[in-house]
Amino acid sequence: MKPIYKGLLVLVAALFAAAGVSAQNADRILGTYKAVEEGKESKVEFTRRADGSYRGQIVWLKNPDNPDGTPKLDEKNPDKSKRSVRADRVVVVDGVKYDAAKGVWNGGRVYDPTKGKSYKVEVSFEDERTLRVRGSLLGFSRSVYWTKVE
Repeated sequence: MKPIYKGLLVLVAALFAAAGVSAQNADRILGTYKAVEEGKESKVEFTRRADGSYRGQIVWLKNPDNPDGTPKLDEKNPDKSKRSVRADRVVVVDGVKYDAAKGVWNGGRVYDPTKGKSYKVEVSFEDERTLRVRGSLLGFSRSVYWTKVE
């Protein structure tokens, strides 16, 4: 084999290896996280969508029912078609993709069901088990921290 072909083969192998590492880093977000905000406790599960983006959906809420026993709903959602979604099934992070150069997931939105508002989002790890979710609007931002439980 000519040296130029060997070099090309090594380069192609390196690119495939780098792509594999990037995919592993991107999938690091997968799992379930405990979130405690303003006294409300929930668990959010991150999954990968068919288009390669990631979403975080509430899968457990400490108090999912109203005092009368009916399930709490996403009543403040600006999309009227989503107001009948149970509060323990609301998608709170959607459309984020992994940016390997920055080591963050961004490009999507974070939704605050207590206010019915959504914001640009950037998600990153503070440490092995702590996810930082930073929402921003008009130059102002706020971060919340979720702990990986599964």
